[in-house]
Amino acid sequence: MALAGTTRVIQWMGAHVYKIGGKVYAIYADQKHRVTLKCADVETAEFLIEIGVATRAPHLPRGGWISLPADMERGDLEARLETSYETVKAGLPKAAQEALK
Repeated sequence: MALAGTTRVIQWMGAHVYKIGGKVYAIYADQKHRVTLKCADVETAEFLIEIGVATRAPHLPRGGWISLPADMERGDLEARLETSYETVKAGLPKAAQEALK
């Protein structure tokens, strides 16, 4: 919630869904203790899946979305959340991006 313009809604069977400009950038499913987020590119997502750090996001199988354990090292998780936020933010219209500054 500390990232500018973030909103949170509870949906999809109780998942905490974090959005910027109406677009999802992170999903926390507490019943599974997993965080789903977007990588900067598909290659990074595939690499993290290949080395066993992440799994393919079950409901977002394309576009660089991955699922990570919520109890992973805090600094790594925060960095991945910020990357997801910035990646989704970059896809917003320029006016929406400017409004977040």
